[in-house]
Amino acid sequence: MCGIVGLYLKNNKYETRLGELFTPMLVAMTERGPDSAGFAIYGDEVADDWVKITLRHADLTYAWKVLSEGLKSSLSAEVDWFKNDRVAVFKVKAEEQSVIDYLEKYAPEALILSTGKSIEILKEVGLPTDISDSFNLPKMQGTHIIGHTRMATESAVTMAGSHPFSTGEDLCLVHNGSLSNHNRLRETLQDAGIKFETENDSEVAAGYLAHQLQMGKSLAEALDSALEDLDGFYTFTIGTKDGFAVMRDPIACKPAVIAETDDYVAMASEYQALTTLPGIEDAKVWEPEAAKLYVWERNSH
Repeated sequence: MCGIVGLYLKNNKYETRLGELFTPMLVAMTERGPDSAGFAIYGDEVADDWVKITLRHADLTYAWKVLSEGLKSSLSAEVDWFKNDRVAVFKVKAEEQSVIDYLEKYAPEALILSTGKSIEILKEVGLPTDISDSFNLPKMQGTHIIGHTRMATESAVTMAGSHPFSTGEDLCLVHNGSLSNHNRLRETLQDAGIKFETENDSEVAAGYLAHQLQMGKSLAEALDSALEDLDGFYTFTIGTKDGFAVMRDPIACKPAVIAETDDYVAMASEYQALTTLPGIEDAKVWEPEAAKLYVWERNSH
């Protein structure tokens, strides 16, 4: 099962309402994925010489301020941060790798969920409505967002095993389906230096995509390779800094529907998740074709 939803805004008409419009879409996927839920939201972009990192700690009282002061003094960097439930978003005026190195050394218990200039990933175990409430999703603003509700089939129900999975700077992946060759692929990718945190087959798909991008392929080229190398059934939605992409496997047995208006592009595993969107009755609605990549990005308009 599992449910996927995404909402990409073509203009700024609904940016202040992004979370409000997206919340019922995510909640509508509850029956497809009651185990855990998460989303990647884009916006609030930092400058080129800054990095934005989303961190998660199981302890609600974790000393994020102490971590912030440590980053400031150790890296001689400007640091802004804010907390959202068990997650904190840090904006640091420093090289990304130097920040990651510091975190791995001095705060290894804080899990890095995402890095980039725009992305924030938030996810937890539980019902989508509870997770939306805990992160105050309806009040969030941004340019685009993708989400996932999980029904575990290949691995345990854990926060780390929930989606989205980060695949690189400002990139993430959500997946509905199952991969039959994930164990072999995991070994190959580990030999190539890709690290995995879970036994989740979807994380293998994310790791595969990350490796393809590291080798210099474009996102389209990496996904084209995935059609050859990933065995199984899947609908992928991939978030990027500028937009998002949707792709189904060559058999296309995992459901997906796309709706497009002058103001937005929305996708979901089921049409019922789109019915609350403004102007949906006049939208162009279609089912994406098998093995075809659909991409919407700001620089393409």
